[in-house]
Amino acid sequence: MANSKSAKKRAQQNIVRRDRNRDVRSALRTKARKFLSAVESGDVSAAETSLRNVESALDSAASKGVIPRKRAARKASRLAVHLEKLRAQG
Repeated sequence: MANSKSAKKRAQQNIVRRDRNRDVRSALRTKARKFLSAVESGDVSAAETSLRNVESALDSAASKGVIPRKRAARKASRLAVHLEKLRAQG
């Protein structure tokens, strides 16, 4: 356990940041799941709006340092491939 005042404050800040980061990552996964379910159902317009939401959330998380920028770009790119395959089908 932290002994000094600054170490106690740092420990508390770490807890707050951990909880915030966990919430952001959870929201990212939820938005990605909604996008993939829209793709599976074959709804192009819903998939497009979902993809915009996911990409926005990924960029926001990357800018805040919750996830690395390259990981955000990679995930966005891979999700966009799903949308392009859906468009090619119908």
